[in-house]
Amino acid sequence: MSKIGKQSIQILEGTKVEIKGNEIFIEGPKGKMEYVLPPEIEVEKKGNEILVRFKGSRDKSKKALWGTWQRHIKNAVIGVNKEFEKELKVEGVGWRVELKGNKLVLKIGFSHLVEIMPPQGIEFSVKKDIIKVKGFDKEKVGNIAAKIRTIRPPEPYKGKGIRYIDEVVRKKAGKKAVASEK
Repeated sequence: MSKIGKQSIQILEGTKVEIKGNEIFIEGPKGKMEYVLPPEIEVEKKGNEILVRFKGSRDKSKKALWGTWQRHIKNAVIGVNKEFEKELKVEGVGWRVELKGNKLVLKIGFSHLVEIMPPQGIEFSVKKDIIKVKGFDKEKVGNIAAKIRTIRPPEPYKGKGIRYIDEVVRKKAGKKAVASEK
């Protein structure tokens, strides 16, 4: 039995859930999401909660879908009511971040500007050197934040780069520290 898969999902107030065959539609004040479930997963709405069940063979790889889809549906129910958010910090001398319309423009030491258009359902906001990525789809928020970070990941000598707010970059000793040990 999946410990996560067998947990029921509480439907928050103001959320509309509709199940048609192997499709589930979740709508709330922040947005609307829909999923097409694999044939091994069965979803049932009972009162104010959603139950996710596994039906099919006991193949381990297919059974792993049970907990995964339970979390996808739970994140959708939470996301359409309260948006998910990731924060990134830009650290480097002379590096700047700004918004032009809804487009994120990064000046991070390249010979050109890096412009990022947000996917549908994602918003950017900038305050000094902090970038906030917000949206109702947890997967999209995480993916776009990871893409922004990969443009200029933090380097281990000076710590320059784009990092998550809560990320700790372990700095390496430079050449001077190594040379003085001999």
